[in-house]
This record gives sequence, C-alpha cells and structure tokens, in this order.
Amino acid sequence: MGHVYIPGLRVSEYELVKKHRILPIKGEVLAEVGQSVLPDTVVARAFIPGKVKTENIAGLLSIEPTEVKTYMKKKVGEEFSEDEILAESKGFFGLFRTSIKAPFDGTVEGISNITGQVIFRAEPAPLEVKAYIPGIVKEIYPKEGVLIETWASFIQGIFGIGGERYGTIKIVVDDPTEPLDESKIDESCRGAIIVGGTVLPVSAIEKAEKFGVIGIVIGGIDARDLVDYLGYDLGVAITGSESTLLSIIVTEGFGDIPMANKTFELLKKYQGHRASINGATQIRAGVIRPEIIIQQKEPSNEILYKITSPEIKGLEMGSTVRVIRVPYFGKIGQVDELPAELRKLQSETEARVAVIRFGDEVVTVPRANLEMIE
Repeated sequence: MGHVYIPGLRVSEYELVKKHRILPIKGEVLAEVGQSVLPDTVVARAFIPGKVKTENIAGLLSIEPTEVKTYMKKKVGEEFSEDEILAESKGFFGLFRTSIKAPFDGTVEGISNITGQVIFRAEPAPLEVKAYIPGIVKEIYPKEGVLIETWASFIQGIFGIGGERYGTIKIVVDDPTEPLDESKIDESCRGAIIVGGTVLPVSAIEKAEKFGVIGIVIGGIDARDLVDYLGYDLGVAITGSESTLLSIIVTEGFGDIPMANKTFELLKKYQGHRASINGATQIRAGVIRPEIIIQQKEPSNEILYKITSPEIKGLEMGSTVRVIRVPYFGKIGQVDELPAELRKLQSETEARVAVIRFGDEVVTVPRANLEMIE
C-alpha cells in the first residue's frame, strides 16, 4: 500500500536552516559572503523617502508669491532642522514678526513663485534588515539582501503573534501538562523566552510584559484570552506585525492542550541557550508557521548521515497527527485506520478520511484536516 502524504509541523533537533533576508525595496547589502552574523547584525539597508509637507508661505506671511524666495532663509536643496526658522516677515518697525518654523528635519524641495507654496521633505527613514538568526552568509543578492545558513534545532508552532525576537530559553513549568500562570513569572524571566505547558491566561501575558519577557512558548491558549490581550479579533489575516512587547508561539492549538512531549523535552534540553523566535502565522495559501530556532554546532558525521538520508514516511497506521479544523482543532491522536474508499461528509461532499483515536474516543476526520507531527 502506498503512503499518504499530508503536511506536518517540524520538530527537529538538527536541521540546516536557511533564511532569505530581503529588503522590500532596492537598497544596499552590508554583509559579505562567508561573514559570520548575529541576530542583530544589520545585513541590508534601504532608505524610504521622507514625508512631504506643503506650506502656503505667501498666505502665512501676507506677501506676494513672487516675494517668497526673498523671505525664505533656505534655498531649494538646503537642509534644515526641526523648529529652525525657515521664513520670517519683516514686521512693523522690526516688531510683530511672523515666523515659519520647520516641522521636522529635512530639506526644501521646491518653492513656487506662482502659488507662493513651499514644499518641505523630511529626511529619508532608514529601513534595516537584520540577520534574525546567528549563522553564515552564504549568498548575496545585490541591492536586495542575503541568504543565511545555520545548523539549528527547529520547532514550528501551529499559531503565533508578534514578530522576530531573540532571547534565552527558560522553562518555567515542571511538565508539559502544567499551566503557565502569573505566579511562575518574576524578575528572573527578563529577556527570556519562557516555556510553559498548557493554558496561558491573559494575566500571565500582561505580567510577562511587565517583567520584560520577550517571548512565550505554550501548548495551548484560549482564543478569548488572546482577544482580550490584543484588544481585537485577529480573524484570518497574517499575524506577526502586532504592536506587542513580546511574541507568543502556540505549539498545539486553541484550548487546554498540553505541549507535545517531544517539543517540551527538546526545549528543556536547550534551556539556557539563545534562540530566535518569530510568531508570524498564515494558515491559508502561502502557509507561514511560527518558529523557534536554536543554533547548533555542525553535527557529527553519524548525525549528518541520519539527517541527509532520512526514512521518508507518509501517513500510516499509528502515525501521530494533529487535527487542524473544528470540531477537533488542535487535538493530537493516532491513526487507527485509513479507509481506501471515499466517505460522505456532513457537507454532503465525499473525501478520503482517516479514523483517529484520541485516548478512548475514536473519530473520523477528512485527511485534508490533518497534519503530521514529524
């Protein structure tokens, strides 16, 4: 019988992680091939044109448009600082002058002797791309970015919020079934990526922010707590750009779900190590998963052989899977049966299904609603 292939979340102790670090607009690459980089190393930079502001100087100074250049203290192309006087009326016997101050740091972009308006442009805003992971620059893409590689432990979550961050892994529970409540968070968690077991109340998230935690990894979370913390419903949009002080990675799903033992033990093994995390998630087309990356030394030949010559497996009897659709979203179980024939679903459509066992409960789930725990 042939294997059935379905997607899965990766939990791997040794993996060659590759990250393209690309600017959204053309710019300058600052790194070189072979360079060793740290997460906060700036590898590429571009400059976004500054905002533009137009002022009717003729109207503000009660002068003719043709006189504006005479009253301006800066010429086209000259720079100015915020609050610097750019134009000033002569006043009455040197008194009661009207002054026009600069709204920001920038340059004079244009002066019109027809409308009497002056165009000010703010200084370009730098846009930097950092390495995000420690590693080696393997390729350069001129004016665009770089490719960075590193051997690492690589863990994917099912959902997350918050962007890229870097910190030290700290386990704050004894086992993956233990909730992460606020009593487990204190000053020792500052700058850390704290790891809990199951359930993360909003009170614990708020306390984590207060103590400078940069990331939380948890098995499950109540969707209502997430909404209460953010102040709005995320919907189905891509996450990762939230204006939060920390990133959250949920490894299993929504609800009271313990973290998978394999994931917990791997994180526990590398407690005290530095890790890069990113909560960005996109469930639909162009899937993006939240991730945890812990840099490793290059593996031995024995480990390298196992990595480069893996036994390819698909969905089969006994496979551990996670359901990614309601009503069993986030639940983890084992495959009991893989019927060959199509089965009719509640939607009246027909699809291939799998019989999944959750402890004593046995349910039938469309195979498209499953992902493997690799």
